[in-house]
Amino acid sequence: MHIYSINDPEFAAYGRTVEGLKAGELLETLDAAAGLPEEGTRYVAEDAALMALGAEEDFRERIFGGMPVQLGYVCGHNTKLNCLEYHRDSEFNMGTEDFILLLGLRSEIDGDGMFDTAKVKAFRVPAGVLIEVYATTLHFAPCGAAPGRGFKVLVVLPRGTNTAKPDIVPASREDRFLRARNKWLLAHPESRQAKEGAAVGLKGRNIDLAEEY
Repeated sequence: MHIYSINDPEFAAYGRTVEGLKAGELLETLDAAAGLPEEGTRYVAEDAALMALGAEEDFRERIFGGMPVQLGYVCGHNTKLNCLEYHRDSEFNMGTEDFILLLGLRSEIDGDGMFDTAKVKAFRVPAGVLIEVYATTLHFAPCGAAPGRGFKVLVVLPRGTNTAKPDIVPASREDRFLRARNKWLLAHPESRQAKEGAAVGLKGRNIDLAEEY
């Protein structure tokens, strides 16, 4: 599949670059906090070292308009789509090195609650560039930008996101996809998440960038 740059016009439907925040201290702290696992990925919703930086106030007051936020990260090795998720708000990402996001649009989920992976687009995000991924964008774990390359990616969201799932009885099709607090997850049938009970919401090929590099 074609890998776009976030500087290409195609990215405008999915997100934007964010200017005005100083990245240096964030990147240094992220690099130190996020040790790469040998395989797979690790997600930390809120990291104390990142939260202690002045950037936390910037995100809280300027980016989220006074809403409480959490600064965490995802790190590791990944080349596959596996799932797509969305939140009720934007997510902000920045990597210590280049990484790739596989993205879709919520508006293209069909009437049966399924999303065709043929509609996924891949975008390369340069190191040190902060991006906003819109609430209308389907996304999941980053992928390495080259064979064998890992990633360390900042994840900024409203505080509490991706923590314990609300205890509800599903009353709609969308409720089936609620996987954690403020996290709706559409799993591919081949994914580990589907085998662990996540609702299947993806059809088509489980994209693997290892076949595309």
